Amino acid sequence: MLTDVLDLHIESSGVPIYVQIREQVMRAIGSGALRPGEQLPTMRQLAVDLKVDLNTVRHAYDELERSGVIVILRARGTYVADKPPPVDAAREARKVQSLAQQVIALASSSGIDPADVAHELLRVAKQRGSKR
Repeated sequence: MLTDVLDLHIESSGVPIYVQIREQVMRAIGSGALRPGEQLPTMRQLAVDLKVDLNTVRHAYDELERSGVIVILRARGTYVADKPPPVDAAREARKVQSLAQQVIALASSSGIDPADVAHELLRVAKQRGSKR
């Protein structure tokens, strides 16, 4: 099962289940465990594997699709998106700022110093050969 390979799991941490699914899929893509073009489990299969409501998985997948992380092809499957097309500088800056705010909020709510997360992001980006 792909959920076993990706180690997707639900915790009773107070974080909404759809957010946990979304973040774990994004983490798997970011780490390279899921690559562009790779197929994800169907919403139904993931709901069964994780023992959660189908609408919860649909909510997570819909958010991932809206953000351009995955592509849902009706009756054909759900796939990791290819690298999204370049966006204008102002839009990209807004997305970076929004993402930074989300990471800070998540880190703070988890009792983690956001500066530690920033240092780890830089370390991982260097390891992966980031162009920034």
